[in-house]
Amino acid sequence: MAEKIALTLSNRIRKSPYYKSTKRYGASAFSIYNHMLMPVAYEGPVADYWNLVNNVTIWDVAGERQVEISGSDSYRFVEFITPRDLSELKVGQGKYAIITDENGGIINDPIILRLEEKRFWLSIADSDVLLWTKGLARGLGWDVNIHEPDVSPLAIQGPNNLPLMNDLFGSWVNDIKYFFFKETELNGIPLIVQRSGWSKQGGFELYLMDGARGDELWDLIMQAGMKYGIKPASPNNIERIESGLFSWGNDMNIESNPLELPFEKFCQLDKNADYISRDALKKIALEGVKNKVVGLIIDGDSFVGGCENPWKIYSNNSICGKLTSAAYSPRLKLNIAFATVDVNVSSLGEKLTVETPWGLREATVSRIPFI
Repeated sequence: MAEKIALTLSNRIRKSPYYKSTKRYGASAFSIYNHMLMPVAYEGPVADYWNLVNNVTIWDVAGERQVEISGSDSYRFVEFITPRDLSELKVGQGKYAIITDENGGIINDPIILRLEEKRFWLSIADSDVLLWTKGLARGLGWDVNIHEPDVSPLAIQGPNNLPLMNDLFGSWVNDIKYFFFKETELNGIPLIVQRSGWSKQGGFELYLMDGARGDELWDLIMQAGMKYGIKPASPNNIERIESGLFSWGNDMNIESNPLELPFEKFCQLDKNADYISRDALKKIALEGVKNKVVGLIIDGDSFVGGCENPWKIYSNNSICGKLTSAAYSPRLKLNIAFATVDVNVSSLGEKLTVETPWGLREATVSRIPFI
């Protein structure tokens, strides 16, 4: 169980446009995400989990900040920072992409949205992409303008997302394909509506483009969602592990490379556009990776918390890796986890031992996703 600590707020820790609403609706725990307070629990992780998989939920994910890149070199620059081929990325479309540095290390894993031919948003996970991209562009001498716009996403996730979205916006939302988006408004509130979200339960993200109207937007959605039993929630550790969604900073970081993860479809190493990690990733691919990110099913009693610090993993009494995310799955009735292990012990069915806070547990390498 994570240790409870006091947190002193200041201007360095920003509040989202939905902060007052989340407090009013019972947010019980917060984390810091991109220098912003982000709620991570309401009724509790298990209750929040069931609300998400059975119903419809509203999430404050304003910590998922946007890095806007525009200018004559913007497309070339966005291609340069990722091994994913973006040549087919249309205006009005987003794509999940891995941002890598000159060594192939993972800087971030954003959704890249193309708003105009030469204007993009990187909808980022928790790392300082704004500063990295500004420094890189300046050093390369490219004609791009990079800044953080006034944009704060709010997610609607869960199997009842479409009836609610139809009530809010109309039937046109049914035709939005995954990761595509449309600029619109709700009661005059300027939004971009994208079919996306950090769960596999289905849903949308509403990119609020006027931070002064966060509470108003939250209340409109809550009122419309009452007949569907809407609940406030947040990115759920249990559901995201079940669904095979990796967390930057936990399951990958700048010391990782995308070839260690099941990211083959997001890495076109021979794409036509130049990119910063081409030489590094081609060398890694040629020599073979040393580690792989795998799923684990862990024996024993159900876990009562997540994985605050990495847990050591052993094979034949020798350390062979680390466990980075763990949860008990109420649907599978199993302890499930992500781990980075030596490639030689990464095969499906491999038997390993995990050093948990409750003692040594036997584990078996499993497929990802679990559900």
